[in-house]
Amino acid sequence: MQLLFSSLPLPPHTFLPTFTAFYGCHLPFLITPIVLFYLMVVLVVVMLLLLLSVHQWRHPKDKPLPPGSMGWPYIGETLKLYKENPNSFFANRQKRYGDIFKSHILGCPCVMISSPDAAKIVLVTKAHLFKPTYPPSKEKMIGPEAIFFHQGPYHSRLKKLVQASFLPSAIRGSVSEIEQIVLKFLPAWENTTLNSLQEMKRYAFDVAMISAFGHKQDKEINGIKQLYQCLEKGYNSMPLDLPGTPFNKAMKARKLLNETLRRLIKERRENEKQGGGGGLLGVLLGDKNQKVDQLSDSQIADNVIGVIFAAHDTTASVLTWLLKYLHDNGNLLEAVTREQEGVRREIIEANRWLMWDDTRHMPLTTRVIQETLRTASILSFTFREAVEDVEFEGYYIPKGWKVLPLFRTIHHCADFFPKPEKFDPSRFEVPPKPNTFMPFGNGVHSCPGSELAKLEMLVLLHHLTTKYRWQVVGDEDGIQYGPFPVPKKGLPVKVTPRNI
Repeated sequence: MQLLFSSLPLPPHTFLPTFTAFYGCHLPFLITPIVLFYLMVVLVVVMLLLLLSVHQWRHPKDKPLPPGSMGWPYIGETLKLYKENPNSFFANRQKRYGDIFKSHILGCPCVMISSPDAAKIVLVTKAHLFKPTYPPSKEKMIGPEAIFFHQGPYHSRLKKLVQASFLPSAIRGSVSEIEQIVLKFLPAWENTTLNSLQEMKRYAFDVAMISAFGHKQDKEINGIKQLYQCLEKGYNSMPLDLPGTPFNKAMKARKLLNETLRRLIKERRENEKQGGGGGLLGVLLGDKNQKVDQLSDSQIADNVIGVIFAAHDTTASVLTWLLKYLHDNGNLLEAVTREQEGVRREIIEANRWLMWDDTRHMPLTTRVIQETLRTASILSFTFREAVEDVEFEGYYIPKGWKVLPLFRTIHHCADFFPKPEKFDPSRFEVPPKPNTFMPFGNGVHSCPGSELAKLEMLVLLHHLTTKYRWQVVGDEDGIQYGPFPVPKKGLPVKVTPRNI
C-alpha cells in the first residue's frame, strides 16, 4: 500500500512527479523561459523577502545546521536535482557531507537523512517532533479527517481501527475473494498485449474495494468506483480550481463521492445494528469508544477514501515491477513456478481453493516480493516537518524545515545490501538489519495494509506463474513516473497460456 534510486537508471525528470504530488504543480511550469525572466525581474523582491524571513535561518552558535548547500535564492537546488540523476545528486552530497545534509528543494529548506539510525529517530523514537506534511490540495482531495494528516489521540485511535481491519486474522478470509478477482482478470489477458501497469491498477483497485467495503455488493459501490476514478485523474494535476481543469473535475467528483459514501454509511448504520458490515467501513462503523463520540460520517468517509488511495497505485506499481524482474530473470521465474506448482498440487489433491495457509508456504515467492520492494523502492522517501526547533544528531533543524528519510538510498546501500544493483532474492534468506528495509515506511505512520498488499501479490503470482507466461513487447528500457517509478510505457506484455 502506502502502499511517498540506485540500481534503476533514472531520467532527468525523476523528481517531477514528486514536485507534482507535494506542491500540486508541474516543475516544467516553473522553469519555462518566461518564468525565469520574471524570476530575474523579482530577484530584488525575493532578496527582501529572504531578509524578512532570516529568522528561519538563524541557529544557536553551539548547534550548527547540517552541512550542505542551499543553492540559489528561492530556487535552491531544485534545478540541479531536476537536471541530474537523483542517485548522483544524493550520492555526491552524501559522500561530501555525510549521512545528514541540508538542501533547498521543491520550494522549501530541508534536511535529508540516509542512515537507518537517523531515519528511526525521525519516524519512530522522536516521531512526535516530525509531523507528516502534505499540500492543502491533497488534503482536500482525500479529506482532511483522513489518518495521514493527523498526530496524537485521533491518529492513535484511527491507527488501531485501520490496523484491526488489516491484521492477518482479518484478511485471511479475503483469500477466496481475491482469488476470484484474479480468475476474472486472467482469461481476459490471454493472447493479448496489455499495459501491465493499467491492468495491475484495475486488479489492485478491486482488491482495495473489498478491503474498504467488505464483500457486500451495495447498490452504491459502482457509483463509488466511477467517482473515485475521476478523482484519481485529478490527484496529480495542477491545483487550479477553474472550470474544465482536471483538478476542478476531481473536486466535483470528490463532493459527489462524499454524498454517495454518506448514503452508504447511513444505510449500513440502519441495516447493521450490531456493526457496519465488512471491510474497513464495518470496523469504523462498529467502533464503540466510550471516552469519545462515535466517528462522524465525514471522518469515516475521509478514511475510507484515504485507504483506497493508499492501497491502489503503490501496489499496482510493485506488481508491474514483479512482472519485469521475473521476466528478466528466467531461472528465477522457473524456480518460482516450481514452488507454486507444488502448492497447486496440494490444492488439487485436497479438492479446494487457495487458502491463507497456502500463502504462508511460498518462501521463494515471498523473497522475490521482498527484493522487488527493495529494488523498485516505490516509496522512495517520505516528507516530515519539524514541529519545533530540534537538535538532531548534533545539528540544529529549525521549526518548519522538511526532513526527508531517503528510503531508496538506504535500500541501495552496499553496506546493508551487497551488490545492491543486482536483483537477488536470496539476500532475504537472512533478515535484514533493523531499519534498513522500509518499503512500507516505519513508525506510527507506516502502512497498516502491508500484509494485504503482499497477499494480493502472492495470490496473483500463484495463478499467473502456474498457468501463463508473459513476454515484454518492445525493447525500450527505462523508467517513467506517474507518480511512482514504473517500467517505461507501463511495461507492455503479451500473455499466453502455458503448455502444460
